[in-house]
Amino acid sequence: MRTKLVVMGLGVGLFLAGAQTAIQAHHAFAAEFDANKPVTMKGTVTRMEWVNPHVWLHMDVKQADGTVQNWAFEAGTPNVLFRRGFTKDSLLPGTEVQVDGYQAKDGSRRANGRDLTFADGKKLFMGSSGTGAPYELSPEAQKK
Repeated sequence: MRTKLVVMGLGVGLFLAGAQTAIQAHHAFAAEFDANKPVTMKGTVTRMEWVNPHVWLHMDVKQADGTVQNWAFEAGTPNVLFRRGFTKDSLLPGTEVQVDGYQAKDGSRRANGRDLTFADGKKLFMGSSGTGAPYELSPEAQKK
């Protein structure tokens, strides 16, 4: 009886430790990104990482001086993006897109993506809901 109790206690402890690690691994928007630093980038998709807990869109962005920078945009979870109309073929390498989002606090070439616009004008919401990210990017909409 005592052995069963110890084994059950260890099992519950391991479960709770794993849950705590998962909770700590998933961060809030404000932990990494700055709502006061909106960015709009036009570029070419280089790859998509369909991983949990967030999908990452990588794209080459041509700068005014002609150089190219690779940026990474954090998106929602794979499941959420699939439900919004994304597929693994939506953003193949070479696809021209515009991404609106918020730059990382550390100033790196990473951002939290909000809206993705294709060359034909079609828009998809790529952000995570409930992360604390601002709802609307445009200054006009923020004044309302």
